[in-house]
Amino acid sequence: MKLNDVTENVLNVIDSYGFKQDGAYNLRLDGMAVCHGDSRHIHIVKKEDKQGIDIFISGEAKNEQVHIPVVMTKEGFDEVYNDFYVEDGADVTIVAGCGIHGSGCSESRHDGIHSFHVGRNANVKYVENHYAEGSREASKVLNPVTKIYVGEGSVFTLETTQIKGVDATRRETYVELAADARLFVTEKLMTDEEQSAVSNMEIRLCGVHSSAQIVSRSVAKGTSRQIFHPKAIGENLCRAHVQCDSIIMEQAEVATIPEINAKHVDAQIVHEAAIGRINDEQMMKLQTFGLSEEDAEAVIIENFLR
Repeated sequence: MKLNDVTENVLNVIDSYGFKQDGAYNLRLDGMAVCHGDSRHIHIVKKEDKQGIDIFISGEAKNEQVHIPVVMTKEGFDEVYNDFYVEDGADVTIVAGCGIHGSGCSESRHDGIHSFHVGRNANVKYVENHYAEGSREASKVLNPVTKIYVGEGSVFTLETTQIKGVDATRRETYVELAADARLFVTEKLMTDEEQSAVSNMEIRLCGVHSSAQIVSRSVAKGTSRQIFHPKAIGENLCRAHVQCDSIIMEQAEVATIPEINAKHVDAQIVHEAAIGRINDEQMMKLQTFGLSEEDAEAVIIENFLR
């Protein structure tokens, strides 16, 4: 299918692996699934009862990818339900994300509800990038809901990034870990002007020897507001580490509320949180190399969010 320049440009930003109409893929454009394909080990089926797709990943999938981006170029509200069923032993990278090109003066909003059902001894990496551009008068809103159920001995890596341009977002993440399951979460977010972002995360370590590492990094500029509420609940012999770091600039506001809850005598859960301004010494050092204040600031932010 031939895509227009606006769609292609947005896809280039949100799909860091490179979107291609090849293998397993599904492109949702302005509330419609416009093209999709299957691979030998990954099959995509359109839901019959509501908007969305079911993605079935065979245990024979090894080092494979599936791409399911969403692009909005029109005003309106789009809600979609995507369910992933990952068989025992599968090794797969799922590349998602949503990009909004707001061209009018009304709201464009996408709510993506994703559920992952992961079998035993699987390795799943889920990459989700959010981005918005276009008219300043057009409100651009993204509200992702992610539910993850990780089977015994499996590894789930969640990498989520809000690149720029999103006026408001509310992220809800829920994870359950079975015995020997491992979770790695990296959340990166930038807000500017009057934008707002809320991220609620609940990680339940249910199985013995389950573990989780959650790292959240954000930059808040202008008069933007951010709230982070990560919660780790240890229900068995387990380990978890929650780390939230933020750079605050101008008149922005950041609230970090890490919560840990041990329900077992052998649950080991640690949290760290830090909010601060850009280091003056770093700025001065970069400026001695000939960078302007603006360029030095951009370098520091880029490396912080890397």
